[in-house]
Amino acid sequence: MSAPRIIRAAAIQIAPDLESTDGTLARVLEAIDEAADRGAQLAVFPETFVPYYPYFSFVRPPVQMGADHLKLYERAVTVPGPVTQAVAEKAKSRGIVVVLGVNERDHGSLYNTQLVFDADGSLRLKRRKITPTYHERMVWGQGDAAGLKVVDTAVGRLGALACWEHYNPLARYALMTQHEEIHCAQFPGSMVGQIFADQMEVTIRHHALESGCFVINSTGWLSDEQIQSITPDAGLQRALRGGCHTAIVSPEGVHLAPPLTEGEGMVVADLDMALVTKRKRMMDSVGHYARPELLSLAINDRPASTTVALHDTSLRSTADEHDHDPRRLQPATDDGPAVVRLAAG
Repeated sequence: MSAPRIIRAAAIQIAPDLESTDGTLARVLEAIDEAADRGAQLAVFPETFVPYYPYFSFVRPPVQMGADHLKLYERAVTVPGPVTQAVAEKAKSRGIVVVLGVNERDHGSLYNTQLVFDADGSLRLKRRKITPTYHERMVWGQGDAAGLKVVDTAVGRLGALACWEHYNPLARYALMTQHEEIHCAQFPGSMVGQIFADQMEVTIRHHALESGCFVINSTGWLSDEQIQSITPDAGLQRALRGGCHTAIVSPEGVHLAPPLTEGEGMVVADLDMALVTKRKRMMDSVGHYARPELLSLAINDRPASTTVALHDTSLRSTADEHDHDPRRLQPATDDGPAVVRLAAG
């Protein structure tokens, strides 16, 4: 028998600084220290926590949110940049894996981006939410499948999705096919009310069961003072309360500690990695329980680009070789996938 492998994880529920990127970053670094002091080897933060989730877009019509949108541009994170450097240095100094949600600025566009820092400080993954939800489409651009990757880290094979990406079964299956051991889920929190928290719990527990992995879920938190600063309308303020469910779930769909639904804090639990095999012995969605000859997943994992260098001889030769292949290379504006990776286990 192999020696037990136990990973201590921390799911962090925390409020941002709505006025300062540096203020939110300071809270991140302090929380990493607290998690490490409690023995955590993995710390997961909420969705787009730095500088803050764009709550304004949920309660204001587009015509009134221009000034707040521009502030978010000014405060957004460049990757790499000062924020990523500070988090990388902290992760390395404390020997902890950190999963952080940021508003990423890439020239004239903002993206909902998830960053995974390994315990040595290296940035192992940068991925963008593939489809912003509802009001978020006024704020962020779309991501691509190049980020649907599971990465090896000091705590194991780790993947991440943001918020309602968990309602996209093919996105989740893409991570399952890469044998995800720990899934990091991020939601904004302080939105919609109790129904959001209830739906969130169902979603993360189902993913844990279906994929046979641990799920670490973190949601944000807003104080009453912060809610009032976002909107003075008492009716709209109700839309910015509730919806918090910070939790850690085992591959058997069991909470490993009581979830946190109010206030700031962190849920800390030990992950017995033997439970992954215990669950998959019964049901491995991408192994003995899969039927790839009946059902499989095609993934276009080429990074999205507004240009394709058709003059490049390497691309031209590839196109020539597959001249009669219906999946031959096409410009990025074409709907047909240029590179198809079949994933079925």
